Amino acid sequence: MSTTTCQVMGFIVSSLGVAGCIVSTAMDMWSTQDLYDNPVTAVFQYQGLWRSCVQQSSGFTECRPYFTILGLPAMFQAVRALMIVGIVLGILGLLVCIFALKCIRIGNMEDSAKANMTLTSGIMFIVAGLCAITGVSVFANMLVTNFWMSTANMYQGMQNVQNRYTFGSALFVGWVAGGLALVGGIMMCLACRGLIPEESRYKAVSYNASGRNISYRTGPYKVGSGYEPETKAKKSAGYEEAARSEDGRRSYPSKYDYV
Repeated sequence: MSTTTCQVMGFIVSSLGVAGCIVSTAMDMWSTQDLYDNPVTAVFQYQGLWRSCVQQSSGFTECRPYFTILGLPAMFQAVRALMIVGIVLGILGLLVCIFALKCIRIGNMEDSAKANMTLTSGIMFIVAGLCAITGVSVFANMLVTNFWMSTANMYQGMQNVQNRYTFGSALFVGWVAGGLALVGGIMMCLACRGLIPEESRYKAVSYNASGRNISYRTGPYKVGSGYEPETKAKKSAGYEEAARSEDGRRSYPSKYDYV
């Protein structure tokens, strides 16, 4: 998969995940009334993070928001905070990712800057997905605990037992959205590697050691490296003795004497 394709696919998947987190947080059906023991009822209750609703058999629905924060359980408020943090990080990641797309050129932005922005947006998407999955899982754990406590009270014959609540559709939307944001963030991190320029990826310089028997030519003469055989040295000495003149002065052979 090419770098551009991976980056665009990560952006699309992450966008779907962030949109799903927003929808899940705004939905009212985080917990719905369990109708297993009483399938026919005139009132159906369900609750969300921000309000509780009652639906009558006639089709009329009335919702009432939570007017207080102090009266809510601590875990309930923690779920709210996790979902809000995930949405904020997801939106910031989308803004950064738009400017980091390789197919979009803004001024003279270098590929290294786009790579850093892609990695940053990927990390934001991963954290946002983890926040959404954690928040939904905590709320689901609360529902399971309350469900079995209510069931135990019913079997003990206690009167005025509260209604049991089970998983709502918002929980499944939140799980899927968190998974999409997580996968999109991983794809963005993988695309970051392909955006790094080659010169910054390999900065090492290779040096080639020169050989021992390399000679350097300057004009018609050859300067050896000092490792010539002895026969050559003896041959040169014979030419020098034959070139001496009668007056005892030493004359060097010309280049035509070697032909």
